[in-house]
Amino acid sequence: MKTLKVGDKLPNFECINENEEIINSNDFIGKKLIVFFYPRANTPGCTAEACNLSENYQKLTDLGYQIIGVSCDKPKSQKNFSTKFGFPYPLLADVDQKVVKLFGVWGTKKMYGREYEGIYRMTFIFESDGILERVIDKVNTKDHTNQILNG
Repeated sequence: MKTLKVGDKLPNFECINENEEIINSNDFIGKKLIVFFYPRANTPGCTAEACNLSENYQKLTDLGYQIIGVSCDKPKSQKNFSTKFGFPYPLLADVDQKVVKLFGVWGTKKMYGREYEGIYRMTFIFESDGILERVIDKVNTKDHTNQILNG
């Protein structure tokens, strides 16, 4: 699967969020956007990453960024995750894997000697013109905001 590269345009997508509202990529036209992909809601690494972004949400929005998180969890799981930690940004429930495949973050993973299909933990940062400025493929879940801000 081909992952988006710097210079690529924000893919056109539509997906429901944790509240089962439709989120469309066109909603972010003219806005800087951080899209972070995580394997599964309420797991330690995913919680650390999402909470780090939440704790620094004001700092990121002051710089003009919108944030969305994406996993293949069902809306109910995303809702529970968001409610439990009070996330101020939407979590997309990409149950049919359309968004993860558009971004190229779905594929074979290995853990404990077994292979399985899943989401690669990655973050994409788009400028307000919809052009991909940066890709973070080695996410530091506990200090992700600094990775975003300090390149």
